[in-house]
Amino acid sequence: MIEFLKFYLLFFILMATSIVGAQEQKTYKIHTIAFYNLENLFDTINDPTKFDESSPIMELKANRSEAYKKKVSNMARVLADIGKDVSNNAPAIIGVSEVENQEVLEDVVNDTVLRHKNYGIVHYHSPDARGIDVALLYQKQLFSPVTTSSHELKIYDNNTRKRVYTRDQLLVSGYLDGELMHIIVNHWPSRSGGEAKSQYNRIAAAKLSKYLVDSLQVIDPYAKVFIMGDLNDNPNNTSVKKVLKTQKNKDKVDFKGIYNPYENFFRDGLGTTAYRDAWSLFDQILLTKPLLEKDYTSFQFYKAGILNKDYLITSKGTYKGYPFRSWSDGGFSGGFSDHFPVYIYVIKEQSNTTPNNSHKGGNIAD
Repeated sequence: MIEFLKFYLLFFILMATSIVGAQEQKTYKIHTIAFYNLENLFDTINDPTKFDESSPIMELKANRSEAYKKKVSNMARVLADIGKDVSNNAPAIIGVSEVENQEVLEDVVNDTVLRHKNYGIVHYHSPDARGIDVALLYQKQLFSPVTTSSHELKIYDNNTRKRVYTRDQLLVSGYLDGELMHIIVNHWPSRSGGEAKSQYNRIAAAKLSKYLVDSLQVIDPYAKVFIMGDLNDNPNNTSVKKVLKTQKNKDKVDFKGIYNPYENFFRDGLGTTAYRDAWSLFDQILLTKPLLEKDYTSFQFYKAGILNKDYLITSKGTYKGYPFRSWSDGGFSGGFSDHFPVYIYVIKEQSNTTPNNSHKGGNIAD
C-alpha cells in the first residue's frame, strides 16, 4: 500500500510538472501595425496637375536623382526596422502619409531591404493642394484586403468660405492571418494659421473618422478597427478626446469606444515631432474595444511604441535631439523624416510550433 502511494505521489508530481512546463512554453503569434509620415516623399518629375514644383526635392538646384534614391533608401530602412526587435519581421501593415503617388511607394517597397517582404500598396489620389496623399502598405502573405475606399473631407475657410483641399481618409478592410481588420489612414489638416484658428478643420476630420468607425460598428459591433495617422493634434486635444471620445485607460473603454495608448506617452513627455523646443505627439494609432479583450485566441492589442532610435535623431546643431529630417535649409540633409514612426503589436495564442514572429511568455502587458 505504501509503495502504491509513493508511486501515485510521484505520478502526480510528474503530471503537475508537465502541465506547468506546457504553460511556460505558451507562445503568441505577433504582428506589427505601424504608421509613418514619410516627409514629402516626392519624385523628380514635374506633374502639371499638382503643385509638386514647390516640393523640397523639386526646389533642389542639383543632384535631385541622388537625393531621391537616398530618400527612398532611408524610408525603406525605417519601415523594415519598425517593430522588428520584438516581431522579428517588418510590419504586416503600414499606414503612410506625405507621399506624392503610388510610384514613389513602389520604389520604396522594391528597395533591397523590403523587396523580399512582397508588400502590396493601396493608394488613392487626394485633392490635397500640395499633392500629397495617404496610403497603406501590407505584406501580401500576412494581410489580404477585401474592400478599399477613399473618403473625401470637405472643409471650408471660415473667412472666405472657399473650400480647403486636403487629404482624403483611406479605409481598408481585410484579413490579417485570417481575421477581419479595418484600418483608417489619416493625415488631418495642418495647424497653418495657428492651432486655435485651424482647430475646426481637425474637428471636421475627426468627425469623418468617427463616422467611418460608427458605420463599421453598425455592420459589426465587434469590428476591430485601427484609426492611425498624423492627426496634427495631440492625444488631449478636442478632436481626439471630445469627438473620437478616446480613453487612455483600457479598462474604461466602452463597448463601442476607442482606446488611445498614446495619451499616456504624451503625458510622460514623449512625442513624435518637435517645434521650437516643444514635443508634439501628432502621430497616433487608436483602436476599438474588441482589440482589448483577454481572450487571446484571436488577435488582441499587446503594446504600443514610438520608434526613436539614435539614427533617427539629429545628433548635433540647433536641432539636436529632434527627428533627423530629410529636408532642411533648402536642401537634402540625408536624413529621414521630421516625424518618428509609431506602431502597435497585436498578438494571439498559437500552437506549440514556434515561427519566427512568435513571442514566448505567459504574461500580457500594456
